[in-house]
Formats: sequence, C-alpha cells, structure tokens
Amino acid sequence: MSDANPWSVIQLVAERRIEEALSQGAFDNLPGAGKPLEIEDLSHVPEDMRMAYKILRNAGCLPPELEERKELNRLVDLLEQCEDEQERVRQMQRVRFMITRAKMRFQRPMQIEQDDPYYDRLLDRLSANPRKAG
Repeated sequence: MSDANPWSVIQLVAERRIEEALSQGAFDNLPGAGKPLEIEDLSHVPEDMRMAYKILRNAGCLPPELEERKELNRLVDLLEQCEDEQERVRQMQRVRFMITRAKMRFQRPMQIEQDDPYYDRLLDRLSANPRKAG
C-alpha cells in the first residue's frame, strides 16, 4: 500500500462526491447551463501581463484607447442631440481635439478611417443639420 498514489485516493473521493451531487440535482440550475463556454482569447496580451489585464477588466477599467473611443462616442451622441449652432461647433472642435490628442498620445493614428464601423456614423452626425423644423 506504500506504493499507492495519494492523488488517486483524492481523485476517487472527489469523483464520488461529484456523482452524489449530480444525482441530487445540485448542478441542474447553474448559470449558463446548456450554453457554450466563453473562452477568453488573451493571446494578444503578454503572458506576464494577463493576470493584471484580467483584474483590471473585471474591475471595469478600460485601456486608454478604448476610454478615448468611449468618450468620442459620447461626444458624437451629444452632437446628434445638439440644436444650438454654437454649441454644435464647440462639440465638433472637442471631437477634433480628442482625435488629435489620441494620435499624439499613442504615437499612431486613431482608427477612424473609412473602413472603421464608426466612420459613417461620425460623418452623418457631424454633417447633420442642427436645426430641426419647428
């Protein structure tokens, strides 16, 4: 018995408890039951940064580039609702400033190009007539 693997005993006990819980219905109403697992693809994150990345993401912290894009989208939404011509011009200047600041901060162009999904939306909102028929 001295040659017995201690892990095999633990494995046997664990399997019995899982079988008991399964027969009692302990796993019947778990969240996500019947849905595919969401597998995280963290291959773009360096291995030594993955834990920090997950902690920050779970805490709701966004990377600076995404935070900038979120703020830009908020400004574009404000532009869409803006009826005052002067306020609209001021908001357009803020959008231009944020794009310029992002380009300088990240040392690469911010992706608001024609193939970007937000490009048409941004153009539509910037060129929309601020005065509504009353």
